[in-house]
Amino acid sequence: MSVSIVREEIWVRAPIEYCFDAARDIGLHPHTVWPRTKERTLTGGRRDGLMEKGETVVFEAVHFGVRQRLESVAEQMERPDFFVDRMRRGAFKKMMHRHEFERSEDGTIVRDILEFSAPLGPIGRLFDALVLKRYMTAFIRYRQHALKQKVEEMYSQERQ
Repeated sequence: MSVSIVREEIWVRAPIEYCFDAARDIGLHPHTVWPRTKERTLTGGRRDGLMEKGETVVFEAVHFGVRQRLESVAEQMERPDFFVDRMRRGAFKKMMHRHEFERSEDGTIVRDILEFSAPLGPIGRLFDALVLKRYMTAFIRYRQHALKQKVEEMYSQERQ
């Protein structure tokens, strides 16, 4: 099985605990992804608040013009250093998202590591090589920048 890996990191001007909690805030998540995906949570798992270890979340979103459902579970969690969610059901053959947080001067380094495999054997591998890895990289970068903006705004307002 061919596995693609996307690693992206961004610096956020907020404490590590604040960044950790924002990244697992189910209600905030749809506001940090591309608007065109129309992402929303569905019944069958946690629908708002902070995702905890062992909990399931079901998202619906439009990718490549197709409405898709993704069910993932928070398999590992060590606050405030990292958490890992893994796809149980969805369009990918396999997908794991590791969220890492590292204290830095005046803020936090937020790191996303996404490992995934496209379905459909050789056709999926070709689609991954030509389109999917770039798409997922852009998706994660957008989410990191949107989350950074939201977290820094919320943290700044809280300190006033």
